[in-house]
Amino acid sequence: MYPQLVRIGDFFLPTYGLLVALAFLTALWLAARLARHAGVDAERVVNLGVYCALAGIVGAKLLMFVFDFDYYVRNPGEIFSLSTLQSGGVFQGGLILALVTAVVYMRRNKLPGFATADAFAPGIAAGHAIGRIGCFSAGCCWGTECHRPWAVTFTNPAANEMFGTPLRVPLHPTQLYEAAGEAVIFGVLYRYYFRQHRPGAVIGLYLILYSALRFVVEFYRAHDQSNPLEGPLSATQWIALGLFAAGVWLLRRRVPAVAQPQKEKVRA
Repeated sequence: MYPQLVRIGDFFLPTYGLLVALAFLTALWLAARLARHAGVDAERVVNLGVYCALAGIVGAKLLMFVFDFDYYVRNPGEIFSLSTLQSGGVFQGGLILALVTAVVYMRRNKLPGFATADAFAPGIAAGHAIGRIGCFSAGCCWGTECHRPWAVTFTNPAANEMFGTPLRVPLHPTQLYEAAGEAVIFGVLYRYYFRQHRPGAVIGLYLILYSALRFVVEFYRAHDQSNPLEGPLSATQWIALGLFAAGVWLLRRRVPAVAQPQKEKVRA
């Protein structure tokens, strides 16, 4: 609704950028706090968070280019345009590249992989919830036409100029659907984290819950990007199914039992 928080002449402070920055700091603070609780090096976790954030930005943009490949082939100048720079990209692309970056970093710095990922999971959900509010403020990631009482109508010309947001058309507030869902997921993960669990179970639960949420929201989201896979499901939904399967594996995987030292029998 308010893509430009402050504007002075040609300079403006984008609401989306401010909320994304807040989302990142919130996620990083939560990850460091939970890492200390688990006995994991918090400083290295913060460094990991920065690397993952950078990888997430690159990955989200790369998957956006893949989905809109034909458009960028016809308009190569748009790759480095301001609108592309301001676009958030495709979240799953950022998540996948961030996970790959995390694996490499954790191995090189000898961080416990599953325990570290678990510390990040609640913060990712909280940060994503804040970021989706940024999407709503900017007008991107809009939904399909909707005539329910909760439909939203965008009227700010800046949203249309920057993202192509349809104006004066009632739409599903898919950004708020996802923000609310991520807030609930954060609450579930945060409580689950402090219960006894196997390493990897928290990040596994996150992948299951978020993938299910995104799969459903996609049915109400306008797809301005092409679907290279065609069919009734979007490419994002196929990715969600893959991440869901990975989450199930993490949650149900069997952890090898640690052999207990045998106690010596005391002779009478």
